[in-house]
Amino acid sequence: MKLINFVVITVGIIMSLTFFSVVILRYGFNANLFAYEEWLMALCFWMFFMASAAATHDKLHVNADILGFMITNPRAIWVRSIVVFAIELIVLSFVIYWGWLMVFEEIAQYPNWQATIALDIPFLVPRFGIFIGLLLMGVYTVLHLIVLIRTGPSTNETKLEGTK
Repeated sequence: MKLINFVVITVGIIMSLTFFSVVILRYGFNANLFAYEEWLMALCFWMFFMASAAATHDKLHVNADILGFMITNPRAIWVRSIVVFAIELIVLSFVIYWGWLMVFEEIAQYPNWQATIALDIPFLVPRFGIFIGLLLMGVYTVLHLIVLIRTGPSTNETKLEGTK
């Protein structure tokens, strides 16, 4: 989690400094920062999917679940939470597989990698960030599901898995 948070914070700072520099250069000196969109795009993919993994770890994804507030029986809350995490894991499994196919397709085209126009950054860079983020989301979902099954309904005090 420290590495994930470091990536998110560092890329956030780099984005802020980049946009600050773009504004200063463009409106202060009537100049442009060359191809900043290309390397910033790759960094933003990494930041977005690492932040998604961190949100999965902390169970802080936004949801619109009203049912979680209406159930009061601890066993029903526990069963509902298991079902929710199981569905999430099934969906994530498919998406992780598609993410792997996306990365594998890039690797398979090795000498002819698709790359950005100006800086020749391979598309593998942001796509690998997508895959790693999805994979971490899957790992954290499995871990949450295991902990939920092991603890059972008696120790589950939360009504909604994302609320504190």
